Amino acid sequence: MRAFFFTAFFTVYLTPFAQTTIAETNGKWLVENNGEPFPIKGATFGFDADTANYDKHFRELQWMGVNSIRTWGTTSSTPLLLDAAHRHGIKVMLGIWMRHGRPGMEADDSFDYLTDTAGKTKMYEDALETVEKYKDHPALLMWGIGNEVYLNMATDDEKKVYSKLLEKICKKIQKLDPNHPVASVEAWTFGIKWWEKYVPSLDVYGINTYGGGASVIDQELIKLGAKKPYVITEYGVMGEWDIQKDKNGVVPEPSDQEKFNAIVNGYNDWIKPKLTCLGVYVFHYSDDFTHLSPWLFTHVDGKKRPQYWAIREAYTGEKPINNVPSIEKFQLTGNDFRGEDWHPVELAVTDIERDDLRVQFYYNHREGSRKRRDQILPLHSRGNLSSGFEIKLPKENGGVKIYAMVADSYDNLGIWTTNISIKDEDAAELKFLVPKVELPFEVYKDAGNLPYTFSGYMGNYDAMEVDFNHSENVHSGETAVKISYSAVDNWFGLGYVDPPNDWGDMLGGYNIEGAKTFSFWARASRVGVRANMGFGLIKPDNKFYDTAIKMKERNISTEWTKFTYDVRDLDLSCIRSGFVIFSNGIGTPFDIYIDDIVFE
Repeated sequence: MRAFFFTAFFTVYLTPFAQTTIAETNGKWLVENNGEPFPIKGATFGFDADTANYDKHFRELQWMGVNSIRTWGTTSSTPLLLDAAHRHGIKVMLGIWMRHGRPGMEADDSFDYLTDTAGKTKMYEDALETVEKYKDHPALLMWGIGNEVYLNMATDDEKKVYSKLLEKICKKIQKLDPNHPVASVEAWTFGIKWWEKYVPSLDVYGINTYGGGASVIDQELIKLGAKKPYVITEYGVMGEWDIQKDKNGVVPEPSDQEKFNAIVNGYNDWIKPKLTCLGVYVFHYSDDFTHLSPWLFTHVDGKKRPQYWAIREAYTGEKPINNVPSIEKFQLTGNDFRGEDWHPVELAVTDIERDDLRVQFYYNHREGSRKRRDQILPLHSRGNLSSGFEIKLPKENGGVKIYAMVADSYDNLGIWTTNISIKDEDAAELKFLVPKVELPFEVYKDAGNLPYTFSGYMGNYDAMEVDFNHSENVHSGETAVKISYSAVDNWFGLGYVDPPNDWGDMLGGYNIEGAKTFSFWARASRVGVRANMGFGLIKPDNKFYDTAIKMKERNISTEWTKFTYDVRDLDLSCIRSGFVIFSNGIGTPFDIYIDDIVFE
Protein backbone atom coordinates (compact mmCIF):
# COMPACT_ATOMS: atom_id res chain seq x y z
CA MET A 1 0.00 0.00 0.00
CA ARG A 2 2.82 2.42 0.91
CA ALA A 3 4.63 1.61 -2.35
CA PHE A 4 1.44 2.22 -4.36
CA PHE A 5 0.81 5.54 -2.61
CA PHE A 6 4.36 6.71 -3.32
CA THR A 7 4.04 5.82 -7.00
CA ALA A 8 0.71 7.66 -7.33
CA PHE A 9 2.11 10.69 -5.53
CA PHE A 10 5.17 10.72 -7.74
CA THR A 11 3.10 10.48 -10.91
CA VAL A 12 0.63 13.24 -10.02
CA TYR A 13 3.02 15.82 -8.68
CA LEU A 14 6.35 15.22 -10.41
CA THR A 15 5.30 14.63 -14.03
CA PRO A 16 6.77 17.59 -15.98
CA PHE A 17 4.40 19.92 -17.77
CA ALA A 18 4.02 19.56 -21.52
CA GLN A 19 5.31 22.44 -23.64
CA THR A 20 3.32 23.42 -26.73
CA THR A 21 4.72 25.50 -29.56
CA ILE A 22 3.44 26.68 -32.92
CA ALA A 23 5.92 26.21 -35.76
CA GLU A 24 5.93 27.16 -39.45
CA THR A 25 7.91 25.07 -41.94
CA ASN A 26 7.78 25.83 -45.68
CA GLY A 27 4.48 27.65 -45.24
CA LYS A 28 2.85 24.83 -43.25
CA TRP A 29 1.84 25.64 -39.68
CA LEU A 30 1.90 22.87 -37.08
CA VAL A 31 1.41 22.39 -33.37
CA GLU A 32 4.31 20.72 -31.62
CA ASN A 33 3.94 19.16 -28.19
CA ASN A 34 7.21 18.49 -26.38
CA GLY A 35 8.99 18.80 -29.70
CA GLU A 36 6.79 16.28 -31.54
CA PRO A 37 4.29 17.17 -34.30
CA PHE A 38 0.76 17.26 -32.94
CA PRO A 39 -1.91 17.71 -35.63
CA ILE A 40 -5.06 18.37 -33.63
CA LYS A 41 -7.65 15.61 -34.07
CA GLY A 42 -10.10 16.94 -31.56
CA ALA A 43 -13.63 16.87 -30.21
CA THR A 44 -15.46 19.31 -28.01
CA PHE A 45 -16.22 17.70 -24.66
CA GLY A 46 -19.71 17.67 -23.19
CA PHE A 47 -19.45 15.16 -20.34
CA ASP A 48 -18.04 17.64 -17.80
CA ALA A 49 -20.60 16.71 -15.14
CA ASP A 50 -20.13 12.95 -15.56
CA THR A 51 -17.02 12.79 -13.36
CA ALA A 52 -17.60 9.16 -12.33
CA ASN A 53 -17.13 8.06 -15.97
CA TYR A 54 -14.24 10.28 -17.05
CA ASP A 55 -11.93 7.30 -17.63
CA LYS A 56 -14.60 5.55 -19.71
CA HIS A 57 -15.07 8.65 -21.86
CA PHE A 58 -11.36 9.23 -22.43
CA ARG A 59 -10.77 5.57 -23.29
CA GLU A 60 -13.54 5.88 -25.86
CA LEU A 61 -12.12 9.12 -27.27
CA GLN A 62 -8.70 7.53 -27.56
CA TRP A 63 -10.24 4.59 -29.42
CA MET A 64 -11.97 7.05 -31.75
CA GLY A 65 -8.60 8.56 -32.65
CA VAL A 66 -9.16 11.80 -30.73
CA ASN A 67 -5.97 13.32 -29.32
CA SER A 68 -7.37 16.55 -27.86
CA ILE A 69 -10.58 17.91 -26.39
CA ARG A 70 -11.84 21.46 -26.07
CA THR A 71 -13.76 22.94 -23.14
CA TRP A 72 -15.46 26.36 -22.97
CA GLY A 73 -14.55 27.11 -19.37
CA THR A 74 -13.52 25.59 -16.07
CA THR A 75 -15.57 24.09 -13.24
CA SER A 76 -14.90 22.44 -9.90
CA SER A 77 -14.35 19.17 -11.79
CA THR A 78 -11.64 20.55 -14.11
CA PRO A 79 -8.75 19.06 -12.07
CA LEU A 80 -10.35 15.61 -12.37
CA LEU A 81 -10.93 16.12 -16.08
CA LEU A 82 -7.32 17.13 -16.73
CA ASP A 83 -5.98 14.19 -14.71
CA ALA A 84 -8.20 11.73 -16.59
CA ALA A 85 -7.23 13.21 -19.96
CA HIS A 86 -3.55 12.89 -19.06
CA ARG A 87 -3.95 9.26 -18.02
CA HIS A 88 -5.19 8.50 -21.52
CA GLY A 89 -2.75 10.65 -23.47
CA ILE A 90 -5.30 13.28 -24.49
CA LYS A 91 -4.46 17.00 -24.48
CA VAL A 92 -6.87 19.77 -23.55
CA MET A 93 -7.60 23.14 -25.09
CA LEU A 94 -8.77 24.67 -21.83
CA GLY A 95 -11.47 27.31 -22.11
CA ILE A 96 -11.61 30.61 -20.23
CA TRP A 97 -15.18 31.91 -20.40
CA MET A 98 -15.90 35.54 -21.30
CA ARG A 99 -19.38 36.97 -20.93
CA HIS A 100 -21.46 38.01 -23.93
CA GLY A 101 -22.57 41.55 -24.63
CA ARG A 102 -26.18 40.52 -25.19
CA PRO A 103 -28.31 37.37 -24.89
CA GLY A 104 -27.53 35.02 -27.74
CA MET A 105 -27.03 31.44 -28.80
CA GLU A 106 -24.81 30.51 -25.85
CA ALA A 107 -26.91 31.78 -22.94
CA ASP A 108 -29.47 34.36 -21.88
CA ASP A 109 -26.74 36.26 -20.07
CA SER A 110 -25.62 39.76 -21.06
CA PHE A 111 -22.81 42.03 -19.92
CA ASP A 112 -22.17 45.75 -20.45
CA TYR A 113 -18.56 46.06 -21.57
CA LEU A 114 -18.87 49.85 -21.88
CA THR A 115 -19.78 50.63 -18.27
CA ASP A 116 -19.21 47.60 -16.02
CA THR A 117 -15.62 48.18 -14.93
CA ALA A 118 -15.90 45.88 -11.92
CA GLY A 119 -17.19 43.06 -14.12
CA LYS A 120 -14.30 43.43 -16.56
CA THR A 121 -11.84 43.39 -13.68
CA LYS A 122 -13.40 40.20 -12.39
CA MET A 123 -13.14 38.49 -15.79
CA TYR A 124 -9.48 39.54 -16.01
CA GLU A 125 -8.68 38.28 -12.53
CA ASP A 126 -10.62 35.02 -13.03
CA ALA A 127 -8.74 34.34 -16.27
CA LEU A 128 -5.34 34.81 -14.63
CA GLU A 129 -6.39 32.70 -11.65
CA THR A 130 -7.29 29.89 -14.05
CA VAL A 131 -3.92 30.16 -15.77
CA GLU A 132 -1.99 30.12 -12.49
CA LYS A 133 -3.95 27.07 -11.37
CA TYR A 134 -3.55 24.90 -14.47
CA LYS A 135 -0.54 26.17 -16.44
CA ASP A 136 1.74 23.35 -15.25
CA HIS A 137 -0.68 20.49 -15.81
CA PRO A 138 0.77 17.99 -18.32
CA ALA A 139 -2.59 17.59 -20.13
CA LEU A 140 -2.74 21.28 -21.10
CA LEU A 141 -2.30 21.98 -24.83
CA MET A 142 -3.34 25.63 -25.17
CA TRP A 143 -5.73 28.26 -23.80
CA GLY A 144 -9.02 29.12 -25.52
CA ILE A 145 -10.40 32.48 -24.40
CA GLY A 146 -14.07 33.32 -24.96
CA ASN A 147 -16.55 31.87 -27.42
CA GLU A 148 -18.40 33.89 -30.06
CA VAL A 149 -18.31 37.08 -27.97
CA TYR A 150 -18.13 39.39 -31.00
CA LEU A 151 -21.09 37.60 -32.56
CA ASN A 152 -23.12 38.35 -29.45
CA MET A 153 -22.33 42.07 -29.30
CA ALA A 154 -24.45 44.86 -30.73
CA THR A 155 -22.01 47.73 -31.37
CA ASP A 156 -18.46 48.38 -32.54
CA ASP A 157 -17.78 50.39 -29.40
CA GLU A 158 -18.43 47.30 -27.29
CA LYS A 159 -16.26 45.15 -29.55
CA LYS A 160 -13.37 47.61 -29.23
CA VAL A 161 -13.56 47.63 -25.44
CA TYR A 162 -13.78 43.84 -25.33
CA SER A 163 -10.81 43.57 -27.72
CA LYS A 164 -8.65 45.69 -25.44
CA LEU A 165 -9.64 43.56 -22.42
CA LEU A 166 -8.82 40.44 -24.43
CA GLU A 167 -5.37 41.80 -25.34
CA LYS A 168 -4.69 42.65 -21.69
CA ILE A 169 -5.56 39.08 -20.71
CA CYS A 170 -3.56 37.45 -23.53
CA LYS A 171 -0.48 39.58 -22.87
CA LYS A 172 -0.50 38.71 -19.18
CA ILE A 173 -1.05 35.00 -19.88
CA GLN A 174 2.02 34.93 -22.11
CA LYS A 175 4.09 36.26 -19.23
CA LEU A 176 2.59 33.83 -16.71
CA ASP A 177 2.74 30.84 -19.04
CA PRO A 178 5.16 31.06 -21.98
CA ASN A 179 4.81 27.29 -22.54
CA HIS A 180 1.30 27.21 -23.99
CA PRO A 181 -0.18 29.20 -26.91
CA VAL A 182 -3.15 31.50 -26.43
CA ALA A 183 -6.17 31.31 -28.74
CA SER A 184 -9.49 33.11 -28.79
CA VAL A 185 -12.61 31.63 -30.36
CA GLU A 186 -15.15 33.30 -32.61
CA ALA A 187 -17.90 32.33 -35.03
CA TRP A 188 -16.71 32.38 -38.65
CA THR A 189 -14.58 35.50 -39.30
CA PHE A 190 -16.37 37.95 -36.99
CA GLY A 191 -13.32 38.42 -34.79
CA ILE A 192 -10.55 38.74 -37.37
CA LYS A 193 -10.38 42.50 -37.91
CA TRP A 194 -10.60 43.11 -34.17
CA TRP A 195 -7.95 40.55 -33.35
CA GLU A 196 -5.60 41.86 -36.04
CA LYS A 197 -5.95 45.47 -34.89
CA TYR A 198 -6.27 45.18 -31.12
CA VAL A 199 -5.11 41.73 -29.96
CA PRO A 200 -1.55 41.16 -31.27
CA SER A 201 -0.73 38.84 -28.34
CA LEU A 202 -2.95 36.06 -29.70
CA ASP A 203 -0.99 33.09 -31.03
CA VAL A 204 -3.86 31.21 -32.69
CA TYR A 205 -7.25 32.14 -34.11
CA GLY A 206 -10.06 29.79 -33.06
CA ILE A 207 -12.78 29.55 -35.72
CA ASN A 208 -16.20 27.94 -35.28
CA THR A 209 -17.46 26.90 -38.71
CA TYR A 210 -19.84 24.24 -39.97
CA GLY A 211 -20.51 22.53 -43.29
CA GLY A 212 -18.83 23.92 -46.39
CA GLY A 213 -17.40 26.88 -44.50
CA ALA A 214 -14.36 24.75 -43.68
CA SER A 215 -13.50 24.54 -47.38
CA VAL A 216 -13.06 28.30 -47.79
CA ILE A 217 -12.17 29.62 -44.35
CA ASP A 218 -8.44 29.79 -45.11
CA GLN A 219 -9.08 32.00 -48.14
CA GLU A 220 -11.49 34.19 -46.19
CA LEU A 221 -8.85 34.73 -43.50
CA ILE A 222 -6.28 35.73 -46.12
CA LYS A 223 -8.72 38.27 -47.59
CA LEU A 224 -9.14 39.81 -44.13
CA GLY A 225 -5.40 40.04 -43.58
CA ALA A 226 -5.08 37.33 -40.94
CA LYS A 227 -1.45 36.63 -40.16
CA LYS A 228 -1.85 33.85 -37.57
CA PRO A 229 -2.60 30.14 -37.98
CA TYR A 230 -6.07 28.93 -37.09
CA VAL A 231 -7.70 25.91 -35.48
CA ILE A 232 -11.31 25.00 -36.21
CA THR A 233 -12.77 24.99 -32.72
CA GLU A 234 -16.25 23.74 -33.64
CA TYR A 235 -17.15 21.75 -36.73
CA GLY A 236 -19.88 19.49 -38.07
CA VAL A 237 -22.64 19.38 -40.65
CA MET A 238 -24.25 22.68 -41.71
CA GLY A 239 -26.15 24.18 -38.77
CA GLU A 240 -29.73 25.33 -38.44
CA TRP A 241 -28.62 28.99 -38.54
CA ASP A 242 -27.36 28.57 -42.14
CA ILE A 243 -30.44 26.82 -43.60
CA GLN A 244 -33.65 28.48 -44.80
CA LYS A 245 -37.02 27.45 -43.41
CA ASP A 246 -39.30 25.35 -45.58
CA LYS A 247 -42.93 25.97 -46.50
CA ASN A 248 -43.99 24.81 -43.01
CA GLY A 249 -41.78 27.40 -41.34
CA VAL A 250 -39.34 24.75 -40.10
CA VAL A 251 -35.65 24.37 -40.93
CA PRO A 252 -35.04 21.01 -42.68
CA GLU A 253 -32.46 18.91 -40.83
CA PRO A 254 -29.63 17.24 -42.82
CA SER A 255 -29.79 13.47 -43.21
CA ASP A 256 -27.67 11.06 -41.19
CA GLN A 257 -25.54 10.39 -44.27
CA GLU A 258 -24.89 14.12 -44.70
CA LYS A 259 -23.87 14.37 -41.05
CA PHE A 260 -21.45 11.47 -41.48
CA ASN A 261 -19.98 12.78 -44.73
CA ALA A 262 -19.50 16.30 -43.39
CA ILE A 263 -17.06 15.00 -40.79
CA VAL A 264 -15.21 12.32 -42.78
CA ASN A 265 -14.94 14.17 -46.09
CA GLY A 266 -14.66 17.58 -44.47
CA TYR A 267 -11.68 16.53 -42.37
CA ASN A 268 -9.82 14.81 -45.20
CA ASP A 269 -10.60 17.31 -47.97
CA TRP A 270 -11.09 20.70 -46.28
CA ILE A 271 -9.26 20.65 -42.96
CA LYS A 272 -6.28 18.30 -42.94
CA PRO A 273 -4.65 19.61 -46.16
CA LYS A 274 -4.87 23.35 -45.31
CA LEU A 275 -1.43 24.88 -44.68
CA THR A 276 -2.49 27.38 -42.01
CA CYS A 277 -4.94 25.05 -40.21
CA LEU A 278 -3.65 23.39 -37.03
CA GLY A 279 -6.52 20.91 -36.83
CA VAL A 280 -10.11 20.67 -35.70
CA TYR A 281 -12.42 20.03 -32.76
CA VAL A 282 -15.54 18.28 -34.03
CA PHE A 283 -18.70 19.36 -32.24
CA HIS A 284 -19.82 17.51 -30.07
CA TYR A 285 -18.73 14.49 -28.02
CA SER A 286 -21.73 14.50 -25.71
CA ASP A 287 -25.10 12.93 -24.97
CA ASP A 288 -28.45 14.67 -24.69
CA PHE A 289 -32.06 14.53 -25.82
CA THR A 290 -32.75 18.06 -27.02
CA HIS A 291 -33.14 19.60 -30.46
CA LEU A 292 -29.41 20.11 -31.02
CA SER A 293 -28.31 16.60 -30.09
CA PRO A 294 -29.61 14.59 -33.12
CA TRP A 295 -28.18 17.30 -35.36
CA LEU A 296 -24.62 17.45 -34.01
CA PHE A 297 -23.94 15.14 -31.03
CA THR A 298 -22.10 11.80 -30.96
CA HIS A 299 -24.72 10.29 -28.64
CA VAL A 300 -28.46 10.70 -28.21
CA ASP A 301 -30.19 9.11 -25.24
CA GLY A 302 -27.13 6.93 -24.62
CA LYS A 303 -26.98 5.63 -28.20
CA LYS A 304 -24.29 6.16 -30.84
CA ARG A 305 -25.00 8.44 -33.76
CA PRO A 306 -23.35 8.58 -37.22
CA GLN A 307 -21.18 11.44 -35.92
CA TYR A 308 -19.56 9.00 -33.47
CA TRP A 309 -18.44 6.65 -36.21
CA ALA A 310 -17.54 9.52 -38.52
CA ILE A 311 -15.03 10.96 -36.06
CA ARG A 312 -13.38 7.55 -35.74
CA GLU A 313 -13.20 7.03 -39.50
CA ALA A 314 -11.89 10.56 -40.13
CA TYR A 315 -9.08 10.24 -37.56
CA THR A 316 -8.16 6.54 -37.89
CA GLY A 317 -9.44 5.46 -41.31
CA GLU A 318 -11.39 2.62 -39.66
CA LYS A 319 -14.92 1.85 -40.87
CA PRO A 320 -17.76 1.44 -38.35
CA ILE A 321 -17.76 -1.86 -36.46
CA ASN A 322 -21.55 -1.86 -36.63
CA ASN A 323 -23.47 0.46 -38.92
CA VAL A 324 -26.18 2.85 -37.81
CA PRO A 325 -29.63 1.81 -39.15
CA SER A 326 -30.30 3.63 -42.40
CA ILE A 327 -33.72 5.25 -42.79
CA GLU A 328 -34.37 5.35 -46.52
CA LYS A 329 -37.75 7.04 -46.38
CA PHE A 330 -39.91 8.76 -43.78
CA GLN A 331 -42.93 10.93 -44.50
CA LEU A 332 -46.51 11.56 -43.48
CA THR A 333 -49.01 11.17 -46.30
CA GLY A 334 -51.67 13.76 -47.02
CA ASN A 335 -51.93 17.50 -46.35
CA ASP A 336 -54.52 17.92 -43.60
CA PHE A 337 -52.78 17.57 -40.23
CA ARG A 338 -54.77 18.29 -37.06
CA GLY A 339 -53.77 18.06 -33.42
CA GLU A 340 -54.43 14.64 -31.78
CA ASP A 341 -55.42 12.97 -35.07
CA TRP A 342 -53.95 9.54 -35.87
CA HIS A 343 -52.03 9.66 -39.12
CA PRO A 344 -50.24 6.97 -41.20
CA VAL A 345 -46.54 7.32 -41.97
CA GLU A 346 -44.33 5.84 -44.67
CA LEU A 347 -41.15 4.43 -43.15
CA ALA A 348 -38.46 2.33 -44.86
CA VAL A 349 -35.42 1.16 -42.87
CA THR A 350 -32.41 -1.02 -43.69
CA ASP A 351 -29.71 -2.37 -41.41
CA ILE A 352 -26.58 -4.01 -42.87
CA GLU A 353 -26.10 -6.31 -39.88
CA ARG A 354 -29.84 -7.15 -39.75
CA ASP A 355 -30.01 -6.35 -36.05
CA ASP A 356 -33.28 -6.23 -34.17
CA LEU A 357 -34.69 -2.74 -34.61
CA ARG A 358 -36.79 -0.58 -32.27
CA VAL A 359 -38.77 2.34 -33.71
CA GLN A 360 -40.03 5.39 -31.82
CA PHE A 361 -41.48 8.72 -32.92
CA TYR A 362 -41.00 12.20 -31.44
CA TYR A 363 -41.62 15.82 -32.31
CA ASN A 364 -40.15 19.27 -31.82
CA HIS A 365 -41.89 22.65 -32.11
CA ARG A 366 -39.34 25.43 -32.67
CA GLU A 367 -41.52 28.16 -31.18
CA GLY A 368 -41.73 29.78 -27.77
CA SER A 369 -39.20 29.96 -24.95
CA ARG A 370 -35.66 28.64 -25.25
CA LYS A 371 -36.42 25.56 -23.13
CA ARG A 372 -39.55 24.80 -25.13
CA ARG A 373 -37.78 25.17 -28.49
CA ASP A 374 -35.21 22.64 -27.33
CA GLN A 375 -37.69 19.95 -26.29
CA ILE A 376 -38.00 16.64 -28.14
CA LEU A 377 -41.25 15.06 -26.97
CA PRO A 378 -42.59 11.52 -27.50
CA LEU A 379 -45.50 10.70 -29.78
CA HIS A 380 -47.95 7.84 -29.38
CA SER A 381 -47.64 5.29 -32.18
CA ARG A 382 -49.04 1.94 -33.22
CA GLY A 383 -47.96 -0.65 -35.76
CA ASN A 384 -44.62 -2.16 -36.80
CA LEU A 385 -42.05 -2.10 -39.61
CA SER A 386 -43.80 -4.89 -41.50
CA SER A 387 -47.37 -3.60 -41.52
CA GLY A 388 -46.63 0.12 -41.15
CA PHE A 389 -47.09 2.73 -38.43
CA GLU A 390 -49.57 5.35 -37.40
CA ILE A 391 -48.71 8.23 -35.08
CA LYS A 392 -50.90 10.50 -33.00
CA LEU A 393 -50.12 14.09 -33.91
CA PRO A 394 -49.26 16.47 -31.08
CA LYS A 395 -51.62 19.16 -29.86
CA GLU A 396 -49.63 22.00 -31.42
CA ASN A 397 -50.36 24.74 -33.92
CA GLY A 398 -47.95 25.56 -36.74
CA GLY A 399 -44.82 24.03 -38.14
CA VAL A 400 -43.58 20.91 -36.36
CA LYS A 401 -40.60 18.61 -36.89
CA ILE A 402 -41.43 14.89 -36.64
CA TYR A 403 -38.65 12.41 -35.83
CA ALA A 404 -38.43 8.71 -36.64
CA MET A 405 -35.75 7.16 -34.42
CA VAL A 406 -34.57 3.60 -35.11
CA ALA A 407 -32.24 1.88 -32.63
CA ASP A 408 -30.40 -1.40 -33.23
CA SER A 409 -29.10 -4.00 -30.78
CA TYR A 410 -25.61 -2.44 -30.91
CA ASP A 411 -27.02 0.80 -29.43
CA ASN A 412 -26.74 2.72 -32.66
CA LEU A 413 -29.47 5.23 -33.40
CA GLY A 414 -30.60 6.30 -36.87
CA ILE A 415 -32.81 9.39 -37.19
CA TRP A 416 -34.81 10.92 -40.03
CA THR A 417 -36.98 14.01 -39.73
CA THR A 418 -39.86 15.40 -41.72
CA ASN A 419 -41.70 18.69 -41.25
CA ILE A 420 -45.45 19.30 -41.29
CA SER A 421 -47.85 22.09 -40.34
CA ILE A 422 -50.53 21.19 -37.76
CA LYS A 423 -53.77 23.02 -37.05
CA ASP A 424 -55.12 23.12 -33.51
CA GLU A 425 -57.43 25.89 -32.29
CA ASP A 426 -56.76 25.38 -28.57
CA ALA A 427 -52.98 25.46 -29.04
CA ALA A 428 -53.28 28.55 -31.21
CA GLU A 429 -54.89 30.48 -28.35
CA LEU A 430 -52.13 29.86 -25.79
CA LYS A 431 -50.79 33.17 -24.48
CA PHE A 432 -47.22 31.95 -24.07
CA LEU A 433 -45.46 28.96 -25.58
CA VAL A 434 -43.46 27.40 -22.73
CA PRO A 435 -42.59 23.76 -21.89
CA LYS A 436 -45.51 21.54 -20.85
CA VAL A 437 -44.50 19.58 -17.77
CA GLU A 438 -45.52 16.15 -16.54
CA LEU A 439 -47.28 15.94 -13.20
CA PRO A 440 -46.30 15.80 -10.44
CA PHE A 441 -43.98 18.72 -11.21
CA GLU A 442 -41.30 19.05 -8.54
CA VAL A 443 -40.38 22.71 -8.30
CA TYR A 444 -37.89 21.86 -5.54
CA LYS A 445 -37.05 18.39 -4.28
CA ASP A 446 -33.28 18.38 -3.89
CA ALA A 447 -30.57 20.70 -5.16
CA GLY A 448 -29.39 19.70 -8.62
CA ASN A 449 -30.92 20.34 -12.02
CA LEU A 450 -33.59 22.74 -10.75
CA PRO A 451 -36.30 24.08 -13.09
CA TYR A 452 -36.22 27.59 -11.63
CA THR A 453 -33.46 29.82 -10.24
CA PHE A 454 -33.38 31.65 -6.89
CA SER A 455 -32.58 35.01 -8.44
CA GLY A 456 -35.61 37.22 -7.65
CA TYR A 457 -34.17 39.18 -4.68
CA MET A 458 -36.41 41.94 -3.29
CA GLY A 459 -36.60 44.38 -0.39
CA ASN A 460 -33.71 44.42 2.08
CA TYR A 461 -31.90 41.66 0.20
CA ASP A 462 -28.48 42.76 1.50
CA ALA A 463 -29.53 41.20 4.81
CA MET A 464 -30.73 38.00 3.12
CA GLU A 465 -28.65 34.92 2.40
CA VAL A 466 -29.99 31.92 0.46
CA ASP A 467 -28.63 28.37 0.57
CA PHE A 468 -30.58 26.07 -1.77
CA ASN A 469 -28.25 23.21 -0.84
CA HIS A 470 -28.85 23.17 2.93
CA SER A 471 -28.44 19.64 4.30
CA GLU A 472 -29.31 19.72 8.03
CA ASN A 473 -32.76 18.81 9.38
CA VAL A 474 -34.38 18.74 5.94
CA HIS A 475 -37.95 17.56 5.46
CA SER A 476 -37.05 14.82 2.96
CA GLY A 477 -34.26 13.83 0.63
CA GLU A 478 -30.80 15.35 0.89
CA THR A 479 -31.30 19.12 0.83
CA ALA A 480 -33.69 21.98 1.54
CA VAL A 481 -33.72 25.74 0.94
CA LYS A 482 -32.49 27.90 3.82
CA ILE A 483 -33.29 31.63 3.78
CA SER A 484 -31.42 33.61 6.45
CA TYR A 485 -32.45 37.16 7.36
CA SER A 486 -29.95 39.04 9.55
CA ALA A 487 -31.78 42.38 9.95
CA VAL A 488 -34.15 43.13 12.84
CA ASP A 489 -36.65 45.20 10.80
CA ASN A 490 -37.63 46.04 7.21
CA TRP A 491 -38.74 43.30 4.78
CA PHE A 492 -37.33 40.93 2.19
CA GLY A 493 -38.60 38.86 -0.71
CA LEU A 494 -37.33 35.99 -2.83
CA GLY A 495 -38.60 34.70 -6.17
CA TYR A 496 -37.69 31.28 -7.56
CA VAL A 497 -37.97 32.20 -11.24
CA ASP A 498 -37.37 31.33 -14.89
CA PRO A 499 -35.64 32.87 -16.78
CA PRO A 500 -33.14 33.89 -14.10
CA ASN A 501 -32.66 37.59 -13.36
CA ASP A 502 -35.67 38.56 -15.45
CA TRP A 503 -38.68 40.65 -14.40
CA GLY A 504 -40.95 40.17 -17.39
CA ASP A 505 -38.84 41.09 -20.42
CA MET A 506 -38.09 37.53 -21.60
CA LEU A 507 -40.32 34.55 -22.25
CA GLY A 508 -39.88 31.71 -19.76
CA GLY A 509 -41.59 29.52 -17.20
CA TYR A 510 -43.59 26.30 -17.54
CA ASN A 511 -47.07 25.15 -18.56
CA ILE A 512 -48.42 23.30 -15.50
CA GLU A 513 -52.01 22.85 -16.72
CA GLY A 514 -53.83 19.93 -15.13
CA ALA A 515 -52.41 20.44 -11.64
CA LYS A 516 -54.98 20.41 -8.83
CA THR A 517 -52.81 21.36 -5.86
CA PHE A 518 -49.66 23.32 -5.07
CA SER A 519 -47.90 22.38 -1.85
CA PHE A 520 -44.66 22.88 0.05
CA TRP A 521 -43.19 22.30 3.50
CA ALA A 522 -41.77 25.07 5.69
CA ARG A 523 -40.34 25.69 9.14
CA ALA A 524 -38.66 28.61 10.93
CA SER A 525 -35.78 28.87 13.38
CA ARG A 526 -37.81 31.04 15.79
CA VAL A 527 -41.41 31.51 16.87
CA GLY A 528 -43.30 34.52 15.61
CA VAL A 529 -42.17 34.27 11.99
CA ARG A 530 -44.83 35.05 9.39
CA ALA A 531 -44.48 34.98 5.62
CA ASN A 532 -46.57 35.53 2.51
CA MET A 533 -45.85 32.43 0.41
CA GLY A 534 -47.02 30.87 -2.84
CA PHE A 535 -46.25 31.18 -6.54
CA GLY A 536 -46.53 33.84 -9.23
CA LEU A 537 -44.72 37.18 -9.11
CA ILE A 538 -44.77 38.90 -12.51
CA LYS A 539 -48.04 40.74 -13.17
CA PRO A 540 -49.86 41.28 -16.51
CA ASP A 541 -48.58 44.84 -16.91
CA ASN A 542 -45.29 43.26 -18.06
CA LYS A 543 -44.58 41.84 -21.53
CA PHE A 544 -44.32 38.29 -20.18
CA TYR A 545 -46.01 37.39 -16.92
CA ASP A 546 -47.32 34.66 -14.63
CA THR A 547 -50.77 33.60 -15.83
CA ALA A 548 -51.73 32.89 -12.20
CA ILE A 549 -50.66 34.24 -8.81
CA LYS A 550 -51.51 32.44 -5.58
CA MET A 551 -50.12 33.90 -2.33
CA LYS A 552 -51.21 33.49 1.31
CA GLU A 553 -49.78 34.91 4.52
CA ARG A 554 -49.12 32.22 7.12
CA ASN A 555 -47.50 31.66 10.50
CA ILE A 556 -44.46 29.40 10.18
CA SER A 557 -43.92 26.91 12.99
CA THR A 558 -40.53 25.77 14.21
CA GLU A 559 -41.59 22.26 13.14
CA TRP A 560 -41.95 21.18 9.53
CA THR A 561 -45.49 22.05 8.36
CA LYS A 562 -47.15 21.34 5.03
CA PHE A 563 -49.01 24.13 3.20
CA THR A 564 -51.40 23.17 0.39
CA TYR A 565 -53.27 25.45 -2.06
CA ASP A 566 -56.12 24.46 -4.39
CA VAL A 567 -55.19 25.55 -7.95
CA ARG A 568 -57.87 23.81 -10.03
CA ASP A 569 -59.53 27.04 -11.17
CA LEU A 570 -56.33 28.88 -12.10
CA ASP A 571 -54.72 29.45 -15.50
CA LEU A 572 -51.44 27.57 -15.09
CA SER A 573 -50.38 27.82 -18.73
CA CYS A 574 -47.30 29.94 -17.89
CA ILE A 575 -45.91 29.88 -14.36
CA ARG A 576 -42.57 31.67 -14.47
CA SER A 577 -42.27 32.12 -10.68
CA GLY A 578 -42.45 28.63 -9.17
CA PHE A 579 -42.18 29.81 -5.58
CA VAL A 580 -42.32 33.27 -3.98
CA ILE A 581 -41.89 34.35 -0.35
CA PHE A 582 -42.10 37.72 1.46
CA SER A 583 -41.42 38.24 5.15
CA ASN A 584 -40.71 41.02 7.68
CA GLY A 585 -38.14 41.51 10.41
CA ILE A 586 -39.21 40.42 13.93
CA GLY A 587 -36.63 42.25 16.02
CA THR A 588 -34.03 39.48 15.78
CA PRO A 589 -32.39 37.48 12.97
CA PHE A 590 -34.14 34.29 11.85
CA ASP A 591 -34.07 31.51 9.25
CA ILE A 592 -36.85 30.06 7.09
CA TYR A 593 -36.53 26.57 5.58
CA ILE A 594 -38.49 25.41 2.51
CA ASP A 595 -38.65 21.89 1.07
CA ASP A 596 -40.66 19.66 -1.29
CA ILE A 597 -42.35 22.30 -3.48
CA VAL A 598 -44.63 20.50 -5.92
CA PHE A 599 -47.60 20.89 -8.29
CA GLU A 600 -49.77 17.75 -8.43
